[in-house]
Amino acid sequence: MIGPPILLVKLITLVLSLVIASLAYHGYRRSDSPPMLYVSAGFVFIGVGAICEGLIYRAFDTSLLSAALVQALIVSCGMLLILASLTFGDD
Repeated sequence: MIGPPILLVKLITLVLSLVIASLAYHGYRRSDSPPMLYVSAGFVFIGVGAICEGLIYRAFDTSLLSAALVQALIVSCGMLLILASLTFGDD
């Protein structure tokens, strides 16, 4: 069972990442800057990755290792999107 402190920290991470994603999306809408859209999508992936490990472990009855691997892949995709936004900027 996931303890309350872990659940609380994961929910805080989800909320913060979605707030940042929302701000980045509004920045994209204001400035029409594609990198801001990548930042927004990246933080959505990071937020979803924060909570998906426990959900996958419980819902699909997988091993903890498999659930952690899926979480790491989702968070890594988010990081790659943020990296792309910093690397490929407005050319």
